[in-house]
Amino acid sequence: MKTHKKFLFAVLLYFISITTFAQENKIIIPNFDDTYSKYVKKLENGEPDIDYTDFRNSFLASKQYNLKKSNYDDLKKEVYAEIEKKNYQGVINATQAMLNIDYTSMFAHKYLQQTYKILGDAVNQKKYHDIEFGLLYSITKSGDGKTCETGWHVTQIEEEYFILNMIGAKLQTQSISNGGNNTCDKMEVKTEDGSLKTYYFEANKIFEREKEMLKK
Repeated sequence: MKTHKKFLFAVLLYFISITTFAQENKIIIPNFDDTYSKYVKKLENGEPDIDYTDFRNSFLASKQYNLKKSNYDDLKKEVYAEIEKKNYQGVINATQAMLNIDYTSMFAHKYLQQTYKILGDAVNQKKYHDIEFGLLYSITKSGDGKTCETGWHVTQIEEEYFILNMIGAKLQTQSISNGGNNTCDKMEVKTEDGSLKTYYFEANKIFEREKEMLKK
């Protein structure tokens, strides 16, 4: 009888912990009522079939973009620190805070979905995995990265380094290149097998944004 009660108590604690964990989701939908905010709402509601290129571009046009300050980079450092300590709730808190600043962050989606996988939360793992790769494919399918004319379309420099990290490439030199109507970041890298390659990221949006900032 005592064993049965202990078992029921353990089951009860398990469901309480699951319920508490589920309530700790802290993604905040921006209230700007713009295209970016509407995309975030859709994705958080479990509707991943969106135009991810338009989503990334919409972030630049949103007032939310102006809220991306230095604490975003501090949160990224916090993610690494919490991973080192295996503090999974800490990883979730930090990545969610990053997404509240920039929901297009592939870095945040990556570590959030991987943490949910470790914790056995298959629903949230799939949700943020699908968003991460929706964002990733919107870049890698925009060109082949072999020339500036066919460079991968990026909207933030962070996207360039995320992709290089994903393919295991280490940056050797970086320069600006032009081709056709594009201005690109030319990245000369060393791959995992030691060979040297060059990738081009079409960065028109980045350079346009920089020009706008200089005018202010």
